[in-house]
Amino acid sequence: MIKRDMVVQLQVMSDALANPPDVVPEIGGADDAGAMPAELRRWLVSLRLLEAVPFSYLVADSALLPEESIRWFYLDRRWTDALVMGALSVGTVNSDDRTHLAAQYPAVRSELDREERQVRRAAGADRLSADEDGGPVSGFLLRSKAVSGWPALHVRAFKVDPDEADDAKYDEDDPRRLRLLRLERLAPAVLLCLFDGIPEVVHIEEPRQGVQFGFTATRSGSTLTAQMRPRSTADFSYLSGQPVDVPFRSGASGVVDVKQLEKALKPRVGSGAADGLDSAEYALQLVQLPWRQVWGDAEEFSVSSVFKATVKYSALTRTFTREQP
Repeated sequence: MIKRDMVVQLQVMSDALANPPDVVPEIGGADDAGAMPAELRRWLVSLRLLEAVPFSYLVADSALLPEESIRWFYLDRRWTDALVMGALSVGTVNSDDRTHLAAQYPAVRSELDREERQVRRAAGADRLSADEDGGPVSGFLLRSKAVSGWPALHVRAFKVDPDEADDAKYDEDDPRRLRLLRLERLAPAVLLCLFDGIPEVVHIEEPRQGVQFGFTATRSGSTLTAQMRPRSTADFSYLSGQPVDVPFRSGASGVVDVKQLEKALKPRVGSGAADGLDSAEYALQLVQLPWRQVWGDAEEFSVSSVFKATVKYSALTRTFTREQP
């Protein structure tokens, strides 16, 4: 059922289309003299950014987005145009209304193209420019424990591959960055992101709001193993040499045996463990900097490193020619 206020908005839209302005002005935050009211315009922009669109329309089957996977995509403008036209058609009553809607839709789409870029604009900032034709919109769907474990993941998209070190920070107004049109968790472990353009490189990074401690852990069945890289008490840098195996308490996999860990660290010169570690020194050793996953096209790679045949050709022949073994 359509809500009453939405029917009123759509009827106002129909009236506005019947008497359109000669020139479509720059779209502002107020209810200006554009081809449609500002409130309706904002609602249509949210539709174009897939808000309130059922998840089953985005991912038809859960097998298309398995656990611990990421799926990259382009947003089909024809699909979103059809979505907007379908919403506006609710306010049409007769053939004249539909004719007016079809005639004025280019102006409507132009307004939405410009307003679409303003949804994440900082309060008080100047309005952002946009291509007249809207330009491409790309994005990704990420399904991972990282989304539920770190709800405030940072996502940055770049037009070019930045050449700074791994610990570099990037300002919001960095000209190399693409604007985020939408960044939202659709479910506890599913993240949707839309970019204003097609990125060359995307960074997904753990949040920097707090301090994190831990080890590099590996689970094999019910067995958990972990390692840590000792740090220098002088300058916080990692010490050279192999990582240290983290001992766990007997019968309690995952519970660190602190005393045994201190003994394992004592031979590592510079860790401070030779004189005993207090709680602050343990914290120094266990600090984990935010992890950053970089996505982009590899310039050079070996086919054998990304593809390995696991099915023999003879087995495929039997399968697809219906031959018996």
